[in-house]
Amino acid sequence: MRWRCRPGYLADPGVPEGWPPASCSGVASMTDNPHGAMFRPIVPHQHSRVTYVELFFDLVFVFAVTQISHTLLAHFTPLGALQVTLLFLAVWWVWVFTSWVTNWLNPEKTPVRLLLFAMMLGGLVLSTSIPAAFEARGLWFAIAYAAMQVGKTIFLWLSTPPSRPRARMNAIRIAAWLSMSAVFWIAGGVMEGQSRLTLWAIALVIEYISPAVRFWIPRYGASSVADWMIEGGHMAERCALFIIIALGESIVVIGATFAELTWTTENVLAFVSAFVGSLAMWWIYFHIGAEAGSEQLSKSSEPGRLARLAYTYLHMPIVAGIIVSAVADELVLKHPGGHSDLKTVISAIGGPLLFLFGTVLFKHSFRGFLQLSHGVGIVALGVLAWFASELSPLVLSILTTAIMIVVAVWESISLQSDPAG
Repeated sequence: MRWRCRPGYLADPGVPEGWPPASCSGVASMTDNPHGAMFRPIVPHQHSRVTYVELFFDLVFVFAVTQISHTLLAHFTPLGALQVTLLFLAVWWVWVFTSWVTNWLNPEKTPVRLLLFAMMLGGLVLSTSIPAAFEARGLWFAIAYAAMQVGKTIFLWLSTPPSRPRARMNAIRIAAWLSMSAVFWIAGGVMEGQSRLTLWAIALVIEYISPAVRFWIPRYGASSVADWMIEGGHMAERCALFIIIALGESIVVIGATFAELTWTTENVLAFVSAFVGSLAMWWIYFHIGAEAGSEQLSKSSEPGRLARLAYTYLHMPIVAGIIVSAVADELVLKHPGGHSDLKTVISAIGGPLLFLFGTVLFKHSFRGFLQLSHGVGIVALGVLAWFASELSPLVLSILTTAIMIVVAVWESISLQSDPAG
């Protein structure tokens, strides 16, 4: 690319490395890529599609989500819930970091594809280790996780051309933070019991605070937001596809569990309630929110900052809520009658609560106001929790589904007439 600039121009402040200053003009050819040979060519105001190899890579995380929900169902105790939460945060983080990397790098390039294939192998080891991660397979889980996180970041570093020193420095900063957390992951895998839980929690804290402090390291300081320039539409679509993965897991749980049961009136009603509940979650996230978020991210002057908040952090409770709701669906389908036990109450109420909490914050990040319909839904679920133990699992499921339907319909109607709805 050759840029025609006015004489004596100065580079515009805040313009990401490799992008033309506003005071210049030029015409790009189809083969021009100022970011580097391995990098995704980004054309302003043009959406980069999710590639087939990225969709193929996501199949591993369909299995991972299944493993997490089944592990939670088998270890539904305070300690078990804490352990499963830690494993979920790890699975989400390795997936979302990979999405950032493939937003920068071009998956159509053979070396990047080979990286994703290697990550798939690591992801399978990670996923198969989840049920026994705090038992015999802890070291396997830790090795797979650390190798995936550090390995892809080193690949990003080596793929960044010397002509982009700021981007290379950004990759070095990320690698430094992930290498530090890898020490705690491996150490935790070697240890057992409480020590493993503590060391892995420290590793996650290191990784989760690193984007918030912009990967600051001594002497070299922190990255700038301009170093995180991304293709917004692609990132939004990647995260929306992970929501589809989680919802797909809930559909699989509903269908597989119902197929093994005797089809009584109670079971059929529980089946319908669970399915409609999943539809309501889809509607709440996708009908208006997902597309609006993608459009806002594409237009943002700081897409990296918005993506860090809305798509890296705020999607966690959304996905977690869908997974917990899938656990509730299985419990209700198998035991629709009688009084609801604590496990059923927590999962049936907690799943939708997490989901609505995540979606209201996600939508607030780009709309600038809190969705009243979501807030009312959260309050209604809180009220329902007070007497949920007196209800049968079937009635509890029907009521939580009804609340989610009200939220979905309310939002759809209110946003058509009043943007503050």
